[in-house]
Amino acid sequence: MTQAAIVTVTLNPALDVSTGADRVEPDVKLRCDAPVYDPGGGGINVSRAIAAMGGVSTPLVALGGAIGQRMEDMMRDAGLDPVRFEAPGETRQSIAVTDRATGQQYRFTMPGPEWSPVDVETSLERIAAFGEQGYLVLSGSNPPGVPADYAGMLAGKLRGADMIVDTSGDALRAMADGGYNVAVLRMDSKEAEWLGGKPLKLRSDSAAFAASLIAAQAAQSVIVARGSDGNILVTPDAAWHAEAADIQVISKVGAGDSFVAGYALGMARGLATPDALGLGAAMASATCMTPATQLCRAEDVEELYTNRVVTRL
Repeated sequence: MTQAAIVTVTLNPALDVSTGADRVEPDVKLRCDAPVYDPGGGGINVSRAIAAMGGVSTPLVALGGAIGQRMEDMMRDAGLDPVRFEAPGETRQSIAVTDRATGQQYRFTMPGPEWSPVDVETSLERIAAFGEQGYLVLSGSNPPGVPADYAGMLAGKLRGADMIVDTSGDALRAMADGGYNVAVLRMDSKEAEWLGGKPLKLRSDSAAFAASLIAAQAAQSVIVARGSDGNILVTPDAAWHAEAADIQVISKVGAGDSFVAGYALGMARGLATPDALGLGAAMASATCMTPATQLCRAEDVEELYTNRVVTRL
């Protein structure tokens, strides 16, 4: 199957450590299961999910220290071909602990190393060299020291690639303020409500808010993930809703990244916009069906995609 180029960018990767305990409670020593390790971070997860579906991407990753080297080796062992640029310090770790008594999962994320202005400018030039065609996905948080408008700075340097941005916090606020007009901006409902300053109870509310971001030239298309109520995609010409699959949720880790992977892969393969939305939703749901930091399985995605429900609003 033909596919346009996809480049993923991870500025703040993490070595994901997942484990479980009979019960998570304070002031006692918790006996945990043997840990499972995965290379994590938004863009890395996007590339992993794309690979699970037989797609191809080039992951650009800021890595540093012994943990960074371990992650690079793990990515290569997983069949990825990462392009490494040096982070200014040791790559961080994140920890997910599942409480088997309740089924709840506790996630602890460490900060990444501090970047200098020189680190920022060097990374922009390095990444922009890959942004001449296809799709460039910037996913995940910014490390300390990286300006909130980094995504906009990068968008201004690209030479032809469509940019998909999935970020959070001040970085998301900077994009939502408008003017950058990236190809796609994605967020979840809580983030959209934070940006809009009001509840978005109805699908139509989410769609109207997404349309306001398009009017402000924040992006050409906006996606709002509504959790169990599915995903809203708004373009200048239409609004679409993809239903969430009726599945047993085992772990939500990586679901958002898998959605981005599916949407990017669908567009890169030339699918119609609602079908790319449906593929993203299927990959997100399939990831929720796997434990810990595992991502989607192709056979699950294929079944969910076949039964997708995508409607025009």
